[in-house]
Amino acid sequence: MAFKYDDYVYSKKIIARRLQGFVPEVLITLGSGLGFMADEVEDPLYVPYDEIPNFKTCTAPDHKGRFVFGKLCGKNVAVMQGRLHCYEGYTMEEVTYPYRTIRLLGTEKLILTNAAGCVNMNWHVGELMLIGDHIRLFGNGPLQGENIPEFGPRFCDMSYVYSQRLQDLAESKARKLDMPLRKGVYMFFPGPNFETPAEVRAARALGADAVGMSTVPEATVAAHCGMEVLGITVLTNMAAGVLPQPLSGDEVNEAAAKAAESFSGLIRAVLTEM
Repeated sequence: MAFKYDDYVYSKKIIARRLQGFVPEVLITLGSGLGFMADEVEDPLYVPYDEIPNFKTCTAPDHKGRFVFGKLCGKNVAVMQGRLHCYEGYTMEEVTYPYRTIRLLGTEKLILTNAAGCVNMNWHVGELMLIGDHIRLFGNGPLQGENIPEFGPRFCDMSYVYSQRLQDLAESKARKLDMPLRKGVYMFFPGPNFETPAEVRAARALGADAVGMSTVPEATVAAHCGMEVLGITVLTNMAAGVLPQPLSGDEVNEAAAKAAESFSGLIRAVLTEM
């Protein structure tokens, strides 16, 4: 389905009625195993995706599929407690629909988070990685089809998808927290199967430090519509072939839970000065 500008406007109006004048300054998308942070929002207002026109529902485990609007660290936030993925059978246009909709509410900043496999042999499970850039080599992109000029130009520059200002802020806060914070390249794979050892070797050769099944479509659309983006990855497992053992979704969620304190601490610290 090709969405028109009026579709996004209608979805935005439905959300705005629920918000009654509340305008989120920052949108935070929580990846696999990281949904707990939505529970930290003060005075929360819950809006399930299935109550918003044109939104799809989450089918991935541990993704509740709802917005949580409220206050966090003094900022008005919209938190996506669960995201959509192409592997659920959705098009990239459907996966990224929420971002354009929230942008119409006046939200200018986006924190994208995810759980990902670690490709860099010098890094460790449980560490956080700042996304400095990304690689996408698979399938259609989220900006294919008729361009909607109200959101951005036909040909979108991708030189500065991830805000250098916000990266500098995150690195500064990590130093103050005495927290290791890696910086690297995230590579998108469509999933839902984990990458093969050969694919991981190829990703490493191309310069990727982590691999995952989300984030890149959302970051692309956010950049197109003028949002300032910060990307943070929790390295929840060593990618396929690095260790002599198979991968599992349970392993990802368990590692994310162990990194909860450092992850929450960094997000909170960044939010205070965004």
